[in-house]
Amino acid sequence: MLSLERLWMDRNRTPVLIISGTIILLVAVVDWWTKPYVAFGFLYLFPIMFAAAFLPRWLIALVGVVCAVLAELFSSLEPSIVRLTFEVLALAGCGLFVGELIRNRRLSLESQARLKALVETSPAAIVTVDARGFIELANDAAVELMAPREGRLIGDPIAAFLPELHHALRWEEAPQFRASMQCRGHRGNGESFTADVWFSTYKEGPTPKLAAIIADVSEETGVSPVEASLGSASDNRELVPLNTRETEVLRSLVQGLANKEIAARLEISESAVKNTIQQLFAKAGVRTRSQLVRVALEKHRDIL
Repeated sequence: MLSLERLWMDRNRTPVLIISGTIILLVAVVDWWTKPYVAFGFLYLFPIMFAAAFLPRWLIALVGVVCAVLAELFSSLEPSIVRLTFEVLALAGCGLFVGELIRNRRLSLESQARLKALVETSPAAIVTVDARGFIELANDAAVELMAPREGRLIGDPIAAFLPELHHALRWEEAPQFRASMQCRGHRGNGESFTADVWFSTYKEGPTPKLAAIIADVSEETGVSPVEASLGSASDNRELVPLNTRETEVLRSLVQGLANKEIAARLEISESAVKNTIQQLFAKAGVRTRSQLVRVALEKHRDIL
């Protein structure tokens, strides 16, 4: 598909049209030369498909009619209006179908390019998150806002920066939705800030994803980064050593799995998963799953 997309780029318009016209002429000559032994009328289909990317619809239909008439003219069979009609429908219809496919693909690529340019140049922090909760795209404003340790956000879990946003992807049975919220955000340097988040869930094929715009509103709410960091000090305790089950459950939590999914993965009961999570809460000194995920990512990234 990639090679065909390159073939149908605008810069190839003139060569493709010349080659397509030449093929039509050659097919007509060969069809006339071999009459009545072999019929090559079906070969008109290929130049029509190649040229369809650069021709308007009416011209595609006209080329289909001309090729069908040539095929009928050099056929060894008796002339037939019915056969000619079906040939016109086949050649013109196939050309129109391919032309529409290529136009839709071009529109999709152009839209993606415009969206990417808009995101990259936007002063607002914008990220997209994949089904596993990892950041898939992030613009410069997002990197500046969340200050990741490695200097990049792509590939990092969103739970390390916006824990509440991590769980918004748990919507297998719910419709796609758009919402906004205010929550606590965390930078890679340990500072916390108050964030306004506007996010939307969507699907790329069967895969759920999420796009979000993030704004730092700490100054508007009267909370400084230092105060926010002090306010979350209880969430930054070191985790005491974990046993094997606790480590596996914690790893699954970071990946955004629900209790039922964790139980199926580890082949244990849901009640055992809940008990293990309560043990992790106690060891980390936290009360929510999002706090536990953030502490784990900050303190035990190596085992996750």
